[in-house]
Amino acid sequence: MTTIALMGAGGKIGFRIASNMENNSDYKLLYVEVSQDGTERLSQLGLSTTSTTEALIQADVVILAVPDALIGKICAEIVPTLNSGTIVIGLDPAAAYAGVFPQREDISYFISHPCHPPLFGDETDPEAKRDWFGGIKAKQNIVCDLFQGPEEDYARGEAIARAIFAPVMRAHRITTEQMAILEPGLVETLSATCLSIIREAMDEAINLGVPEQAARDFLFGHLRIELAIIFGEAGFPFSDGALLAIEQAKEKIFRSDWKQVMTLESIQQSVKNITQANAL
Repeated sequence: MTTIALMGAGGKIGFRIASNMENNSDYKLLYVEVSQDGTERLSQLGLSTTSTTEALIQADVVILAVPDALIGKICAEIVPTLNSGTIVIGLDPAAAYAGVFPQREDISYFISHPCHPPLFGDETDPEAKRDWFGGIKAKQNIVCDLFQGPEEDYARGEAIARAIFAPVMRAHRITTEQMAILEPGLVETLSATCLSIIREAMDEAINLGVPEQAARDFLFGHLRIELAIIFGEAGFPFSDGALLAIEQAKEKIFRSDWKQVMTLESIQQSVKNITQANAL
């Protein structure tokens, strides 16, 4: 049986993993948590914590369910003590892409991140439909990369990633750089920013007198069909009027050089900022 040390087990993502894995008979979980709040949260599941030292002595795999800004500091402390052949699993590409993982040739680094439940999914169970992040009821896809280590460790890493993010449909094998292009580049820097502006625009519509519930119902319905059209799910195009509105508004809303945020240089800087956030 593979023994996993779950670092940050009582935090946001750590607790989700702990909840998802507590009854998985394929793995022995050791829960490492330094905060009182996190420890109490784990106790609600009937889970007790293990000291960092004891967990790392036993661990075949270490999962870093800790903030990106702390990974460099934590890894500098724990990586020298790991058993040879240990797999260290990061849940975000930032630390690996920023080069903060300590050099050690006899261990493996594996990176995985959830895609979260798809927008155009087939869930019918009410709990699954409200599982926004995945890892509870809703099916989702994941991305994975063997950042360092022997090829056979990819299969081991993917199996664990499928377990911690279950239920999983597809596991896409991509590079760490490609993962960083997706996040933070595509989904945080660009998409989340655009969506935050849409939310601000909805608030402006409400300020202009549109009833809030009417604005939300109208916007959410149109977002669904507009996304379906733009990404080729609907099977029909925008109306001529909509195409004209898009053409006229684009130059007013976006700078002509907006794609600079998707360059590797911009993404590298964003990742650097994320991993050094505690020092800024």
